Amino acid sequence: MDHQHHEHSTSPSKTRAEANPVKTGATTVDMPTLKDPVCGMAVTDQSPHRLEHGGLSYFFCSARCQTKFASEPERYLKSSPSEASPPVRHTEQAGKVYTCPMHPEIRQNHPGNCPKCGMALEPEMPTLDDDENPELRDFTRRFWWTLPLTVVVTVLAMFGHQLGLLDMATQSWVELCFSLPIVLWAGWPFFVRGWESVVNRSPNMWTLISLGTCAAFIYSVIATVKPAVFPTSFVSMGRVAVYFEAAAVIISLTLLGQILELKARSQTSAAIKSLLGLAPKTARRIALDGTEEDVPLTHVHEADLLRVRPGEKVPVDGVVIEGSSAVDESMLTGEPLPVTKRPGDKLIGATMNTSGALVMRAEHVGASSVLAQIVQLVAQAQRSRAPMQRMADHVAGYFVMAVVAAALLTLVLWGWLGPQPSWVYGLINAVSVLIIACPCALGLATPMSIMVATGRGATQGVLFRDAAAIENLRKVDVLIVDKTGTLTEGRPTFNRAIPAEGITEQEVLRLAASLDQGSEHPLAQAMVNAAHQQGLTLAIVDSFDSITGIGVHGLVESRTLLLGNAALMAQEGVAIDPSVTASAEALRAEGASVMLLAANGKFTGLLAVSDPIKASTKEALEALRAAGIRIVMATGDGVTTARAVGKTLGIDEVHGEVKPADKLELVRSLQAQGCIVAMAGDGINDAPALAKADVGIAMGTGTDVAMNSAQVTLVKGDLRGIATARDLSESTVANMKQNLGFAFVYNALGIPLAAGLLYPITGWLLSPMIAALAMSLSSASVIANALRLRHTK
Repeated sequence: MDHQHHEHSTSPSKTRAEANPVKTGATTVDMPTLKDPVCGMAVTDQSPHRLEHGGLSYFFCSARCQTKFASEPERYLKSSPSEASPPVRHTEQAGKVYTCPMHPEIRQNHPGNCPKCGMALEPEMPTLDDDENPELRDFTRRFWWTLPLTVVVTVLAMFGHQLGLLDMATQSWVELCFSLPIVLWAGWPFFVRGWESVVNRSPNMWTLISLGTCAAFIYSVIATVKPAVFPTSFVSMGRVAVYFEAAAVIISLTLLGQILELKARSQTSAAIKSLLGLAPKTARRIALDGTEEDVPLTHVHEADLLRVRPGEKVPVDGVVIEGSSAVDESMLTGEPLPVTKRPGDKLIGATMNTSGALVMRAEHVGASSVLAQIVQLVAQAQRSRAPMQRMADHVAGYFVMAVVAAALLTLVLWGWLGPQPSWVYGLINAVSVLIIACPCALGLATPMSIMVATGRGATQGVLFRDAAAIENLRKVDVLIVDKTGTLTEGRPTFNRAIPAEGITEQEVLRLAASLDQGSEHPLAQAMVNAAHQQGLTLAIVDSFDSITGIGVHGLVESRTLLLGNAALMAQEGVAIDPSVTASAEALRAEGASVMLLAANGKFTGLLAVSDPIKASTKEALEALRAAGIRIVMATGDGVTTARAVGKTLGIDEVHGEVKPADKLELVRSLQAQGCIVAMAGDGINDAPALAKADVGIAMGTGTDVAMNSAQVTLVKGDLRGIATARDLSESTVANMKQNLGFAFVYNALGIPLAAGLLYPITGWLLSPMIAALAMSLSSASVIANALRLRHTK
């Protein structure tokens, strides 16, 4: 019999697809039929008999064939003629999509450069295995290698005549030699981007940078190599003035700006990598014969039986088959209290099993899991672009064309109408136009304001991740807030105890804390901490036992204590008076969790534990309402508790029991109504909505994933920081408008002067040296105006 084998990808999602043709980019691969490598019988990837070998999955028709293969895998692999069924190998790069961070519409299935702007394409979906951005490494290397050369060229240009080390003509040659590697090597990526922008008819900042740098450099090269072509009026101190330092400094500053931008952009993928890092690397799979083995998570398939031991993460989405335990789902819901899971209950991958052992059946693996869907939601939201950015690119395109047109017009008009040597005058004036219109002031107008504003915000406990957040925050008219950890402290604390007749409140707390002192449950810790704070002496507990989902019992001071919910009391036959039930409901309506305590079969008291509202929350919400912002609360907590907190804080619009996708949909629906939406949250469950909102605001006391998904982080977790950030946003945008206005006015006046508009009247021309000085002064003015933001309150 012909023996064949089939090698599978390590990705479950790809394994399921291999029975059909799969498209990867422009290539379609036909997948061969699966066959048992031992006997050659046809099998499917749903066969319960499978084995991993060499990082690949093999499927068998029976346990006998599986055992044979396990004992001598090489024998059966060698005996399988590859000609009959060539193995199909998929690398991790298969199906990977790369996109341009500036032009998200550019997508392809292999690395490369953006055809519009020349920037290196980045993976659309980062993975934990991704290395540091190669473009960041490249620019960093170019910057540090050429920075000393830039310093030397600048020092020579500014102080060379004072130092007297070289005659000025020789100094020009020295500056040329030092500038060559800066311009032709360090600046080469910018010229590529500039060229791509011309070829693709999408002029942008790289067009201006390329033209300005080339104009300064080429002019200086000609002035050094052929100084005789210039009129004597341009000779100073024994040479024609050169501007190698302008080209060198432009390249070095642009490299530095790109390095800082790339480092900031790397934080975008940090949120996704944090999410991916939540999933465990392995799972414990149970075979049909009852044996267990640890396998990589990528080898887990639907319908696999998996064991989840206490303290381990749930590997994939599935359903409980055996056992019961409290599972911490805070990564999904953001709520701190573990949820009891019994046979038939659903489990979510990456949640933490805190107490008992569970046996589960895998239902959703790979891309279909809840965690994978959250990752996808965050990635999609992060790739969306702000409308202001598109508008700015559009305006910049017209500005670039206007500058180029002005330079060409200057060259032609002077060449035709100017005095002799007319074309030399035309070239010099055209270079002056390009130098004075070099995008330094325009390029600094926004970044300098942003840089100063972010520094000022940091001193006030507000961290901005990008310029879009500062631009958009002032326009926000709706704020969505999470409850736990955002409005509240996020740490349950003991509220009060209501004792039965004949016992004190402190005694109820002491007994409950004594019983629960060995528990890790957050509610138990809240009571134990309260007992310690009140100076109560806890007794020793014997025969402690936890009844999952309903409470605990044990022996304290020769009394049998029960602590839990009404179900535990009913199970143990403890009578509860209707007035006690009413009191418990009233406390729950206030947002508290209630536990009942019984001693020797008699009700002893009830205890309430609640997550207190932050002291600053009410003041912060009042300030935001006064600013005209509509407040909406969205929480994964129960509707009753959510409404109770909302009532306390005066929030009328409350959404309870919402999942991450629901929060994201809420953001989308409000945006569809024309609202500018900010989202404030602290948990992983808030990440998709934080990323999609016009402004995502994370609490600094929350998770790394939330902070990486948000554009603004409040370091102290104080909502009053939103009002502070809004004020800073208004001041910053006003400052940016002033800078941009000055830059455009400067160009509107400077370009005609550089073109020689006043020559017929005054006989005066603006030399490239004066143009470079004006360019530097314009930059200094923009910087000085931006620095005023340091005093913003």
